Amino acid sequence: MRIWIDLGNSPHIPFFLALSKEFVERGHEIVWTARDYAQTVEMAKMAGLDPTVFGIHGGKNIVSKAVKFASRVLELRKWAAGKKIDLALSHNSQEPLVVARLLGIRSVNLMDYEHHPGNHLSFRTAKKLVVPQSFPDAALRKFGVTESKVRRFDGIKEDVYLADFEPDEQFPDVLAPLGVSGDDKLVVIRPHAPEALYHRGVANQLLSEALEKFAAVPGCKIILLPRKTYQGDDLRREHPHANIIIPDRVLDGANLIAAADLVISGGGTMNREAAALGVPVATIFAGKTAAIDEYLISENRMMRIDSSADLDLIPLRKKPARNPRRNNEVRRQVADLILEA
Repeated sequence: MRIWIDLGNSPHIPFFLALSKEFVERGHEIVWTARDYAQTVEMAKMAGLDPTVFGIHGGKNIVSKAVKFASRVLELRKWAAGKKIDLALSHNSQEPLVVARLLGIRSVNLMDYEHHPGNHLSFRTAKKLVVPQSFPDAALRKFGVTESKVRRFDGIKEDVYLADFEPDEQFPDVLAPLGVSGDDKLVVIRPHAPEALYHRGVANQLLSEALEKFAAVPGCKIILLPRKTYQGDDLRREHPHANIIIPDRVLDGANLIAAADLVISGGGTMNREAAALGVPVATIFAGKTAAIDEYLISENRMMRIDSSADLDLIPLRKKPARNPRRNNEVRRQVADLILEA
């Protein structure tokens, strides 16, 4: 088959890169597209991919989102029409799913967050849906999905690309120019996605409190990974501490997490990556908690921070060792479910 994979956001790159290797080994061909959003295009090129880029993010404004969405659908439809695509594959990127439906192409959507408003469109538009076992049945019914449309896999999507991960022994050399040494307590902090539909109008005071708390710890270095330039500028202005470092280029995410003593994120993927790699992690996600996060919290692989008091309870020390999940069967299982669908 010729499989079309769309990269709508930066977390899609390691996930689909791992799956694409499964597909290629089985004799399938991959064609790539991407949206120019956050570090998606830059990370795709770092990974050796050369996707055709269509569209940009619509920002916070709903009208702008709708306009950019429609424009990207039209561009992708024109591009895909002559490509003889057999299967469109998406991780909740709505535009390629709409295009696939318009062109009569089979499509599979993957998703692990049940509270995303965009599920109303992507779940109904996709021909098949692949979700983790923890995804609630009630959420599927809410989005108009029948059980016959759903395929489930064990574990978390981050297992697909991190189950067999081994850190690069040379990565400390990458951190050294940033002023981070092996003796430092390293905290990696990722803010929330300010333009996401599920974060509209939601403030995250815990982010500011976490930055202030750990910046005051002797021997601590914080690598702050803003999602947008303006977000980084705002945070730098609000927290001008010398030990808060905003890198001027994209760092390898898995190696950075593996090097950290603590990860704190207002999003989802980086938290679950840390859980998969066995690194101490705390979520300050301000939206509705995902069932997949509840699953990891129940496994004691993630801490939930809901208040300043919770934040004060987080210890910061050099981690003794990683305790990775090593769920090595998930990648093949997810690939099988996609191809069966």
